[in-house]
This record gives sequence, C-alpha cells and structure tokens, in this order.
Amino acid sequence: MVQAKKIALFVIVVFVLYTIITSPSRAADLVQIGFEGVSSAARGVGDFMSELVN
Repeated sequence: MVQAKKIALFVIVVFVLYTIITSPSRAADLVQIGFEGVSSAARGVGDFMSELVN
C-alpha cells in the first residue's frame, strides 16, 4: 500500500512538471484558478464566522 502511494505521488509530480514545462501559461492559469478558489473559500469561512459572532 505504501509503495502504491509513492508511485502515485511520483506520477503526479512528473505530470505536473511535464505540464509546467510544455505549457507554462496554461499551468499559470491553473494555479491562479486554484488560488482564487482557496481565497474564495477562506472569505466564505470568514463571513460565516463573522455572522456567528454578530
């Protein structure tokens, strides 16, 4: 089981590096979309907590 996780992680890392090398602009777009999603989720949690306090 541990060996399978290591292999899967290796495959993911190789795929990410391949994507970055072959299409850096597309990779940058995907990273930006990811950060926007995380930012939006954090803002939503902050709004929720603010409403609980009020």
